[in-house]
Amino acid sequence: MDISSFDYDLNSDLIAQKPCDPRDNSRLLNCIGNNIQDLRFKNLDTLLNPGDVLVINNTKVIPTRMFGKRDEVKIEVTLHLNLKNNLWRTFLKPGRKCKTNDIIIFKNNLKAKVIKKYIEGDVLLEFNKDNEILLKELNDQGNMPLPPYIKRDISSNNDKHDYQTIFASNKGAVAAPTAGLHFTSELVSKLNQKGILFAPVTLHVGAGTFLPVKVNNIYEHKMHEEWGEVSTETSLIINNGIKNKKRIISVGTTSLRILETVSKIHEGRILPWSGYTDLYITPGFNFKIVDLLITNFHLPKSTLLMLVSAFHGQEEIIKSYQHAIKKKYRFFSYGDSCILSRKGKKFIE
Repeated sequence: MDISSFDYDLNSDLIAQKPCDPRDNSRLLNCIGNNIQDLRFKNLDTLLNPGDVLVINNTKVIPTRMFGKRDEVKIEVTLHLNLKNNLWRTFLKPGRKCKTNDIIIFKNNLKAKVIKKYIEGDVLLEFNKDNEILLKELNDQGNMPLPPYIKRDISSNNDKHDYQTIFASNKGAVAAPTAGLHFTSELVSKLNQKGILFAPVTLHVGAGTFLPVKVNNIYEHKMHEEWGEVSTETSLIINNGIKNKKRIISVGTTSLRILETVSKIHEGRILPWSGYTDLYITPGFNFKIVDLLITNFHLPKSTLLMLVSAFHGQEEIIKSYQHAIKKKYRFFSYGDSCILSRKGKKFIE
């Protein structure tokens, strides 16, 4: 299948540069079944039934974008994958002239040595402080690693709050699970009162989520790895929901990917699990767990657009996106969202 099948035109005016305030006043496009209905996110409770399970990602974004110097050259450094303790895979800008054994110097006597250069374009850095101290330094001198389509000279203190979900509790992500950004404590309370269940999972979103697909044939693309975890408590909530014929609703593509990863490993069941996933979902994928998906509007030619096309149907996604563009929905990370049903899945709405 050619990557051009997942392309569309979008006016840059529709790319959200900051979130809606309040968050749950963002727009929600209801695409359950054959619906195309314009709502606000605060109306989510009207679409859900008592006993439905909302699976949320509790990962917390680390401010991993820092500035240092190699000799007299200013270097922008974005950490994106912690291999172990003080070893991080990192994007450098400019990075082409960096060589193995080069030293990058930051504030507070923080230093990093280039250990390896990868063919993907990033490098392996070894820091002179262990991870616990490094994370404190990142909190002090780091900036939020905003996606490139959000135009900032440098991320603001507002972004440190805005680019974090209210569920964020487990540090490790370098990108926000953006579907969760629409929730407020008031909405969560309203959903709880209706009998909606919340089941947290962790998937530490990596910077690879922003990397473009560089091949024409989508099946030749290599998916990035991300670390995730499903707890015993969450697996029980989800399995009870399935047993009682309740809907499993994934808040975001990250929650969906870890659920379908675990299901694939355990032959259709959700069991406690932790590890790395590089699950790549394209049209034809056999979904086992998720019934509904809440997700933002995704970039053209992206793996996430392939995922939602696989889940909801390619023609249906095209129709939904055309409607969203016509109605001037706000796109991408700080933008609006939609709720999608699994194509071919029969259930009571």
